[in-house]
Amino acid sequence: MSHVRTLKGSCLCGAVSLQLETDKHDIGACHCNMCRTWGGGPLLALESVSHVQIQGEEHISRYASSDWAERAFCRHCGTHLYYRLKDQPHYAIPAGLVDQGEDWVLDSQIFIDEKPAWYHFANDTRNMTGQEVFEAFTKEQNHS
Repeated sequence: MSHVRTLKGSCLCGAVSLQLETDKHDIGACHCNMCRTWGGGPLLALESVSHVQIQGEEHISRYASSDWAERAFCRHCGTHLYYRLKDQPHYAIPAGLVDQGEDWVLDSQIFIDEKPAWYHFANDTRNMTGQEVFEAFTKEQNHS
């Protein structure tokens, strides 16, 4: 039986705060070129978060990084707040935004085919190429 936890976090300047509930302890790493450009390295995030409460919406800027997703950040301090699929209830929340010493487990890596050779994670993970990620979301969307 899973234990649901409420996680809270805020941007660097405090203008935006988030609250979410999760029963997972896993973190995913995204190595796609956009995530690495956005943050200077892989995005380490809580994946598949479907509900997020946000305070300070007026301080958020959103960027449509593709036809299917957007990225949000605080317009004052630039803190990355989330990556969100536009047509599904799926958020990826940067782990550092809500981390309070949690017992996270890095269990998956996506867009592994775009990961540069100059860094590696030590633990074993489930790895998916970009094509496998798109296929999984298409299959998930068709079953909804």
